[in-house]
Amino acid sequence: MRIAVVGSINMDVMASVDQLPSPGETVVARGVQYSPGGKGANQAVAAARSGADVWMIGATGRDPFAQAARDSLASAGVHIGYVADKPGATGMALIEVGADGENHIVLAAGANGLLEPADVARADSILTSCDMLLLQNEVPWAANQEALRIAKAAGARVLYNPAPMRNLTGEALRGVDVLVMNETEAAALIGTVPQGLDGDWSVLDSLAGIGIAIVVVTLGAQGLVCWQRGGLIRLPAFPVRAIDTTAAGDTFIGAFAAAFDERNLVRALRFGAAAAALAVTRPGAQAAVPMYSEIERMLETDGGESK
Repeated sequence: MRIAVVGSINMDVMASVDQLPSPGETVVARGVQYSPGGKGANQAVAAARSGADVWMIGATGRDPFAQAARDSLASAGVHIGYVADKPGATGMALIEVGADGENHIVLAAGANGLLEPADVARADSILTSCDMLLLQNEVPWAANQEALRIAKAAGARVLYNPAPMRNLTGEALRGVDVLVMNETEAAALIGTVPQGLDGDWSVLDSLAGIGIAIVVVTLGAQGLVCWQRGGLIRLPAFPVRAIDTTAAGDTFIGAFAAAFDERNLVRALRFGAAAAALAVTRPGAQAAVPMYSEIERMLETDGGESK
């Protein structure tokens, strides 16, 4: 699988706390960790460690964090020849992680906000030869649109993760083949969504009219639901003890994309879910992403069958 990722490249500053603070409350961190992150970069690393040939299209700044972010991608096997160098700071995420693994995240776009359609167009040879393009919402929408235009014209599938959530119209989603979002993002896009794995997820039928073929809604510790024309897949989560959920969604997306096969969608979903389950048992973002062999071992030892 040949994958192009257009998206953010960050340095994450992670503070571990006993309990996430309420508004106006000050809490003392148990420790602070610097770790390369960014939704685009995380998904690229997850796809590469899952066996895909991955190209990252994004931007870093001119600060001490830039080289560390690039090195993390390269060490995972991600091609970084189309990571642009921009003035100013590399993107940053300030992350608070509670004892239960849940988190609060604040983003500073930095160089990510300077990614232009022209930067994307320079990767034309990659976008016209990839099997799948991954997009998120941490770079300017114009850059995403340029990537979608080029890749779609060449016949690539487009997977879109609308995070952080922004106002979207049906027109903005045209050209997207696979939509992956969490419960919060799903509620923002289509209104009220059912609670839990066993709810009535027929509300996802509303997305069929704009051409999306597959919709995945991740439900955290409960698992995920996947809508496609002709049916709904409900997949319980793999049972693990979570210590940090920061990389869960991005790890799922990258691994799912690497394993994607519409003829065996359940297999790809289980592969992504197993990767995400392993990631939440470790601290950090890219540092938590498992290798292909680890994911396969989990699949061999745990049923995790769909309903």
